[in-house]
Amino acid sequence: MRLAGHERDSVWLRFDDNRRTRAGGVTTRVLFVEDDEAIRETTRVVLEDEGYLVDEATTGEEALGLFHRQPADCVLLDLMLPGASGFDVCRSLRKRSTVPIIMVTARSDTFDVVAGLEAGADDYVTKPFQPKELAARIRALLRRARGMESPSPTIRLGSDLVIIPDEGVVQRKGEDIHLTRTEFRVLCEMAGSPGRIFTREMLLERVWGYGYFGDGKIVDVHVYRLRAKIEEDAGNPRHVLTVRGLGYKVVL
Repeated sequence: MRLAGHERDSVWLRFDDNRRTRAGGVTTRVLFVEDDEAIRETTRVVLEDEGYLVDEATTGEEALGLFHRQPADCVLLDLMLPGASGFDVCRSLRKRSTVPIIMVTARSDTFDVVAGLEAGADDYVTKPFQPKELAARIRALLRRARGMESPSPTIRLGSDLVIIPDEGVVQRKGEDIHLTRTEFRVLCEMAGSPGRIFTREMLLERVWGYGYFGDGKIVDVHVYRLRAKIEEDAGNPRHVLTVRGLGYKVVL
């Protein structure tokens, strides 16, 4: 899955067609970036048992080279890597692709989680993690990514903001706004029902998938980043509003 060069500022959600399974379907390729050999081996075995094709990298530089030669459908990215950090790799990937990124962190420290999400990650898991849980997270991310291919009507927010869900495009005053896949999905979920209040739990289920194991702060970070990109004044938003004690809503 990759961005077309001449439309690098819009969300591009088309899949390559040259990945086939033995049965003739599409193979899901996962790039796992982890310098701990034991974790890498255990996780690879489980993911392959789930039917995924796993590419492995032990450094950020190696990961970027692998992704350039063979784009993956999902990236599992350890934050603490030798050389280029996971944050640097995440930002670099986001400049060229909307590929789903799950960051793997040794700590549940809020700073690490927020920094990773702000670098462009879609989700996170904390070590030690259960490989089966990780496989479930990947499935949820890919389901919602592929579900975005269904046609939906154009949505207009005020006189300046246009959302074209079936093209993965958001424009303000005619200019494309670059959103990550998850930011785009959060916006589409709320904009599809303007005025409706969405709790964090509702957004977790609708965007991150049923049975998501994370917490509400991942929603708050994505809403914060979304406002910074689509609002003229993120400190005084007109489109994505907080409903104190309840959640968020989008207004026309």
